[in-house]
Amino acid sequence: MSDSYVLVLNASYVPLQRVSMRHAIKMLVREVAVIEEEADGTFGPFPVPKVLRLVRYVVTRWMHRRAKVCTKSAIKARDKMCAYCGGLAETVDHIIPRSRGGGLTWENAVAACVRCNHRKADRTPAEAGMLLLITPRQPTFSVVA
Repeated sequence: MSDSYVLVLNASYVPLQRVSMRHAIKMLVREVAVIEEEADGTFGPFPVPKVLRLVRYVVTRWMHRRAKVCTKSAIKARDKMCAYCGGLAETVDHIIPRSRGGGLTWENAVAACVRCNHRKADRTPAEAGMLLLITPRQPTFSVVA
């Protein structure tokens, strides 16, 4: 039960984030949220929530500002996999290497596994004979939630 997540909606029914079951129960105890949908069973005195709705509306301008900031963690969150082999994304690779003037931008950085990042090294994907599985671009919504 502790590894399950609960969807949290704003008071306007717009999805905000997923939280752990423990966090969801704390929100219910503090009475900042109400259960919109519940699963089978109980968690102490509470029914097991699947979806919570906040009692008061929360302004979420911060969610849209974060997508403008290009960071390594944001790149990994955007891609969710290695851009070359589809494996686990552990590092960030610059398509045009930094030594050749490429910077950390949404269009020039992709998530990569350590093996592919080392294989590509200080070359472009074409020079290394590697194809990109994704087209890097700036996201239109928050990737870091």
